[in-house]
Amino acid sequence: NILDYETCVKHSKEPLLVFSPLLCPVAWSGPIMQFKLSDIGEGIMEVVVKEWYVKEGDKVSQFDSICEVQSDKASVTITSRYDGVIRRLHYAADDTALVGKPLVDIETDTGPEVAQEEDVVETPAMSREEHTHQEIKGHKTQATPAVRRLALENNIKLSEVVGTGKDGRILKEDILNFLAKQTGAILPPSPFHETRESQRPKEVQPASLPASLPASLPARPQPVLSSQDVTEPLKGFHRAMMKTMTAALKIPHFGLCDEVDLSRLAALRSDLRGISEARGVKLSYMPFFIKAASLGLLHFPVLNASLDEASQNITYKAAHNIGLAMDTSQGLLVPNVKNVQLLSVFEIARELNRLQVLGSSGQLGTSDLTGGTFTLSNIGSIGGTYAKPVILPPEVAIGALGKIQILPRFDSNGELVKAHILNVSWSADHRVIDGATMCRFSNLWRQYLENPASMVLDLK
Repeated sequence: NILDYETCVKHSKEPLLVFSPLLCPVAWSGPIMQFKLSDIGEGIMEVVVKEWYVKEGDKVSQFDSICEVQSDKASVTITSRYDGVIRRLHYAADDTALVGKPLVDIETDTGPEVAQEEDVVETPAMSREEHTHQEIKGHKTQATPAVRRLALENNIKLSEVVGTGKDGRILKEDILNFLAKQTGAILPPSPFHETRESQRPKEVQPASLPASLPASLPARPQPVLSSQDVTEPLKGFHRAMMKTMTAALKIPHFGLCDEVDLSRLAALRSDLRGISEARGVKLSYMPFFIKAASLGLLHFPVLNASLDEASQNITYKAAHNIGLAMDTSQGLLVPNVKNVQLLSVFEIARELNRLQVLGSSGQLGTSDLTGGTFTLSNIGSIGGTYAKPVILPPEVAIGALGKIQILPRFDSNGELVKAHILNVSWSADHRVIDGATMCRFSNLWRQYLENPASMVLDLK
């Protein structure tokens, strides 16, 4: 009789020789291990399988990437615990996988004692903070445990190191060479940048343009025409947004809008830009906005607090983990800069550069996306002046920044001048923050930005 794989597994307790040349052409030499999807943390019970890096019949080694899954929080790369052959994928791409259930069956080439080892799932937080194996859009980064430990001890991210070993494996010498050359620069360009650029739809150039129009028009998304309705389930980050915004509906929002004259800050940024870029970091206005917010939170700690689900207790957060709403190919994500109260403007800029690189490549980790205490949304980078930002529970306040415009204003002498004007829109949880507190915080934040030299007096 010809036996398929499921029948073999169901009825066999010992390794079997399967005689079907079509269905099971290879003799089994070891036990079949069911690799289960382990607990990812953050209360996540299910994930969506985004991409398989293996197929049935492929040989894998320890630390080889098996697949990438996406939770409500972040994308997660899962690596193999065993050496062996892939015998079954329990899910197809875009299927929902459950924590604690088998993800893949691996025929191991070691003894039964392997079964006693714990199933392992690698989260992005581990891959960046503990420097284990990473997978970036098909670009592998591999290293032995000893090399990973050396990188961890020296605070080096494996994604920044070019491996010279077989198949790009990172060797001890690569870490030591990188350590010798390290200057604190941001992540260097990676292969996935070129891949993403090549996958973008080419802009259609019109045959001719009227003389009054610019020669180059901004790229627009290609129109999508469909002959029928399409229904699909909410998954990943879209499901997370749905849950968060549903919870936000319970919060009574208090709104406040103001305008800020950034003319002095524009001149200061222009002076510092070259120095920052010489150190390998792009300096935008955002690090100043974030640092000014942190200085303001020191005076108004209630804005850096959180409410419990029962709305009975308020927790004042010691760390200023300020989030930045980011528009990515995966949707709206809000990574945060940790401990802003301890960072300089340059250090904030360097961290923002890192988060933007990871966000553009879909590689933001769980640690980057969780733990926020206060949020700024730079909607003005896309367009618009005023907004009505929605609070991200359990946070209690958020600010939305409009685009910076050069507008006519009167100076202190009554002269008409060009001014760099920013519109800001605040939302606060009116259950714990009154209007006067939000207004005073906004005034202090504006004062720091309109006279950036005053920030020097309060920098830690």
